[in-house]
Amino acid sequence: MTATIDTPVSAPRVYSAPVITGPLPGPRSAELLDRQAGRESNSRSYPRKLPMAIRRGKGSYVEDLDGNVFLDFLSGAGVLSLGHNHPEPLAAAHRQLDEFVHGLDFPTPVKDEFTDLTIGMLPEPMRERTRIHFCGPTGANAVDAALKLCKTATGREEIITFQGGFHGATLAALSVTGLVEQKEPVRGRMPGVHFFPYSNCHNCPLGLKRDNCQVNCAAFLEKALTDVNGGVTLPAAVIMELVQGEGGVIPAEVEFVQRIREVTRRLGIPLIVDEVQSGCGRTGTWFAFEQYGIEPDVVCASKALSGMGLPASVILYDEKLDVWKPGAHSGTFRGNQPAFAAGVATMKVVKRERVLENVRARADQLMVHLQGLRELTPYVADVRGLGLMTGVELTDPQTGLPADGLAKRVQWEAVSRGLIIELGGRDDCVVRMLPPLNCSAREIDQAGRIIRESLTAALAALGLPTGGAR
Repeated sequence: MTATIDTPVSAPRVYSAPVITGPLPGPRSAELLDRQAGRESNSRSYPRKLPMAIRRGKGSYVEDLDGNVFLDFLSGAGVLSLGHNHPEPLAAAHRQLDEFVHGLDFPTPVKDEFTDLTIGMLPEPMRERTRIHFCGPTGANAVDAALKLCKTATGREEIITFQGGFHGATLAALSVTGLVEQKEPVRGRMPGVHFFPYSNCHNCPLGLKRDNCQVNCAAFLEKALTDVNGGVTLPAAVIMELVQGEGGVIPAEVEFVQRIREVTRRLGIPLIVDEVQSGCGRTGTWFAFEQYGIEPDVVCASKALSGMGLPASVILYDEKLDVWKPGAHSGTFRGNQPAFAAGVATMKVVKRERVLENVRARADQLMVHLQGLRELTPYVADVRGLGLMTGVELTDPQTGLPADGLAKRVQWEAVSRGLIIELGGRDDCVVRMLPPLNCSAREIDQAGRIIRESLTAALAALGLPTGGAR
């Protein structure tokens, strides 16, 4: 039986602040959430934590079926770099819909322009030697393609990856992901994957502190690869995130990344950087690797390529690796022409409106708000991020372990006040924010106020102490 849900069409609204009209979910949202629960798979995730049925969005805000307006600092999991329904990529996609939609891997004018602009966003020394491959339009498929490419080009089998990393939910991408809870039920994962410590200096996997560390995590990897008793044969690739997103918003240390790049280059191992979440301007440069002073062999990009949620996925790689035979990594939906049109428009907006400068300015502003949370409670263990990819880690000050239920309660208090945020890290103890790259100073201040109120309310609800930073 089909439900009738009253969603009258009206002119787009202009939003300026969150507005919550009553307890969540409202009745119309609750009806759709119930229908979803009765028909969709158990794998659904976001509506379990953020109980709303969304009617429309504009800029940094979304409105649900009950008229509640939320400041969206999740941005479709980092996809909506210019917020919801930015007029320029939206108009470009509409124009392309009238021209040509599904292109397989044929050349088209809009795909050619998208290719030019995407390669042109790379640092200049990389552009002339870079090839682009269009993947099935997901980040996980880009990771799969990168792994296949490196295995084919090197003739080797094994892969090195890092603890805490997340690279997707397909079988190969899951195999190089550190999240044991998701991997454990799946049998027959890709063999030959080796996990090494990541440079998480706040929670060092080697038990060291900054004052007695000599980038030991990178040295450990180098020793394993060069020692005759190291146990790891020369791998087909090393894959890493420069900012572990799902792992808890952990930016790698510069010295660690540079050491890994030096070792992989010296040993002839392709280095894959997974920029599915950190790419396309999220960290204040178009790709995060630019801030680390390295040139990777393969770059995976997807989420924000179109800037507005239309799916697209690519790998950018050194032409020396291009040994694939025709059709070696194909896909029916890798020629999404409206996504390319939107991506072209988005890149032009980013350049013209100096969006990357805004990312850096708004990131500094947001960090002031988040650092101010330390004075509220010793449960704020760390505040970190790169650009507009930020996180607040909440742990028990006595044990150092995730504070049971605190981050989840903060998320609930925030959405109840009209702010959409995400969680990540071990046991979801990190409150994460991925606002639109063109968000305003006023919106950052709105979010900062709500986060502070939400943490205060969560501490009170759970009976946890306030006052006194660590």
